[in-house]
Amino acid sequence: MSQSASIVSDSYPPSQTVPAILSRLPDIASSVTECSARTQQEIDLLLLAIEALELGASEKMLATVKKLELEEIIPNRVALWRIRSSNPWRRSYTRDFLTLNQAKALVILIGDRAKQLMVLIRQLLVVQQQMKAKQLPLENHFRLSEYLERFRAHFRSRMNPRRTKVSLLLASEAELNDLAMSYLEKLLFCTGTKGMERVWFSLFDGEV
Repeated sequence: MSQSASIVSDSYPPSQTVPAILSRLPDIASSVTECSARTQQEIDLLLLAIEALELGASEKMLATVKKLELEEIIPNRVALWRIRSSNPWRRSYTRDFLTLNQAKALVILIGDRAKQLMVLIRQLLVVQQQMKAKQLPLENHFRLSEYLERFRAHFRSRMNPRRTKVSLLLASEAELNDLAMSYLEKLLFCTGTKGMERVWFSLFDGEV
């Protein structure tokens, strides 16, 4: 994996230490020091799904960063935006690579927010199954329709249509809905026993 300057330096002042909560997620391998483009894309889309679930999600993310004492890695809104812009699908793609500590901080943030939203996530996935069983459009359920609409709106406004995969998704509302539901399932997986750790390892499948 190529080396590149990270978005936020992992070099901490002598008086400060790496946030202790990062130890909840193990290092992948000694040879892995930064994340691949695919990993960065997955993390950003998980965060996008969280944003689609609730109004004011960005502010709640920043409050969670403070609660989890992750300010050394994500000090403010601009830093969070720059980290997320490592997703190569983004219009604002920075061409940077996340370090493992940055990725850990984001996955822990995702896991915490997913647990807070677990009841809603479960409800929406159950509704999806019920609507499919009755062969009814997902848009017929207000709350599920609201989630899908927000996900599509966020995706359209932030992702680069010149990317081949992005353009294909934008051309099909059904595929974009399927993408939104797949990340809802991943968020639910985060809330289970050892779920966050399993999601963490899944981000590096085939890369170690």
